[in-house]
Amino acid sequence: MITILLEILIGLAAGIAVGTGFVAFLTVLGIIPRLMQLSGATNKVRSYESAVIIGTFAGIYLSFGDQAIFLPDVVIGIWGLLHGIFIGMLAAALTEVLNVFPLLTKRIGMEGQLLLLMMALVLGKITGSLFHWLLFVK
Repeated sequence: MITILLEILIGLAAGIAVGTGFVAFLTVLGIIPRLMQLSGATNKVRSYESAVIIGTFAGIYLSFGDQAIFLPDVVIGIWGLLHGIFIGMLAAALTEVLNVFPLLTKRIGMEGQLLLLMMALVLGKITGSLFHWLLFVK
C-alpha cells in the first residue's frame, strides 16, 4: 500500500514538474503570441489557448491510454501533415524569439547565407523524416 502511494506521489510530482516547465516554456518565451503573429491570426487567442489545452490532453490520453486508434492511411497522412505544420511553426516561433539562426550564421561564418542555411535545415528535416517513415514505419 505504501509503495502504491509513493508511486502516485512521484507520478503527481513529475507531472506537476513537467507541466510547469511546459507552461513556463510557452509563457516566458512568448511562443504562443509569436506563433499567432507568424500565422497572422492574432484575433484568435481563445482558439490557440483551446488548441494547446485540447492538444495536451489528447496527447496525454494517446500516450498513456490503453485504447488503440485505427485510421485509414489517408487520415494518418493528414494527421502527420498537421503535426508537421504545428511543429514547424512552433520551431519557427521559438527560433524567432531566441534569434537562433542569425546567431548561428555569425558563429559558423555564414553571415550573408541565412537563406542557404534555412533551406539546408528544411531539406535535411524533410529528407530525414521521409527516410524514417518510408524505411521504418511503413
